[in-house]
Amino acid sequence: MDQIAFGTDGWRATLDTFTDERVRIVGQAIADHLDAAGHDEPVAVGYDARETSEGFAESLAEVFAGNGFDVILPERDAPTPVIAHAIVDRGLAGACMITASHNPPEYNGVKFIPHDGAPALPDVTEDVVDRLAEPDLLPEAERGDISRVDLVSEHADAAHEVVGRVAGDGDGVDLDGLTVAYDAMHGSGRGVTDALLESAGAEVERLRCERDVTFGGDSPEPSAEHLGELAERVTDPESDVDLGIANDGDADRIAVVTPERGVLDANLFYAACYDRLLETDSGPAVRTVSTTFLVDRIAEAHGEAVYETPVGFKWVAGAMGEHDALFGGEESGGFTLRGHVREKDGVLMGLLAAATHAAEPFDARVDRLLDEHGHIAAGKVSLDCPDDRKEAVLDELEDHIPEAVGGSPVAKVVTLDGFKLLLESGSWLLVRPSGTEPKLRVYAEADSDEAVDDLLAEGRDLVEPLV
Repeated sequence: MDQIAFGTDGWRATLDTFTDERVRIVGQAIADHLDAAGHDEPVAVGYDARETSEGFAESLAEVFAGNGFDVILPERDAPTPVIAHAIVDRGLAGACMITASHNPPEYNGVKFIPHDGAPALPDVTEDVVDRLAEPDLLPEAERGDISRVDLVSEHADAAHEVVGRVAGDGDGVDLDGLTVAYDAMHGSGRGVTDALLESAGAEVERLRCERDVTFGGDSPEPSAEHLGELAERVTDPESDVDLGIANDGDADRIAVVTPERGVLDANLFYAACYDRLLETDSGPAVRTVSTTFLVDRIAEAHGEAVYETPVGFKWVAGAMGEHDALFGGEESGGFTLRGHVREKDGVLMGLLAAATHAAEPFDARVDRLLDEHGHIAAGKVSLDCPDDRKEAVLDELEDHIPEAVGGSPVAKVVTLDGFKLLLESGSWLLVRPSGTEPKLRVYAEADSDEAVDDLLAEGRDLVEPLV
């Protein structure tokens, strides 16, 4: 049990550690947590496209059923947001998702999603960890039922409704005439995001939309280095593709590719989508401490507020609920909309991305926003740091905060998540610990790529001697 550690988004590990026995132990802890909270509604168990995921999901289902819960499983591997939506749509006690998201194929993981469909907060995951124990199952006659159901159709209907309301033409989302290249990265978005786009009228060209449990020998991470084929397809001057969309392995995150920019920085994607939403609706935005201030400039121009949270979608989800936010997200590609489940949803965002592009192409919209609000550039680097050194490094960093960075005085230090140095120039530098890897992250935003590179170099020089 000492090998089971819940981090930012559940427990992930390589398959030598992530074993069936330990998965069952986690299942018993979650069942006990739900029982203690007074839940007796059914539980969903979803799983991604990895070779081992369905077997682990069936083991979890057996444990939940053995504790008296009825259990629903999807008909096949499914996106995490489809499972999260089912919780709220069907009034479930909660759900588990077997996934290691964007990690390589030698990993797997388990994520618990509570009854509100939003990511579990630390008090919940800590209670689960405190209850880790060998399964204690009821007699056969007292166990719950396990059934397979279609959860994708219900999610698709909800996506059409919410995107149609905030970014449609009054009669839903009409993508007729739009050609989208969709890259599932061999993950669970295949047959889901692409089908959703087609159902709204788009013509879809599919890349890596076959299940491959090795993800083609790569990580299903929708970053520029992994989306070369999609970027080439969209940016080719001879191409008839208008937009590229990709999801990560469990389709809770999105990346977009445009003809002029290639893989669009997620900060710019956030800004463009929020700008589109404000054309027909109103409401504040929620962003993480590592996400662009361009969102703040757009919000200010519309008389809206922006709420900043620590990194991690659980904090975004909480702030969205507290402030009735229109849009929430983070620079790593996770977003959701008001009126939908408060969990990042790369399938829903695929439909919103296409609707946003149909209203005004991303490249033109981004150009206009940068002309109106000032150019922004962003970047980040990672520094190796053992988990047991992170807190000590940050403690030492508090005594080494410089008076100026990149030639600009430090105007304010924000300690919401690590240390964010706000500079008088309007730029910023952030140092924070990763919640999923033995690393420290250094982020920067400025008005040019060169200035960002300089800030990141200074940030690296500041932190590395302390590790």
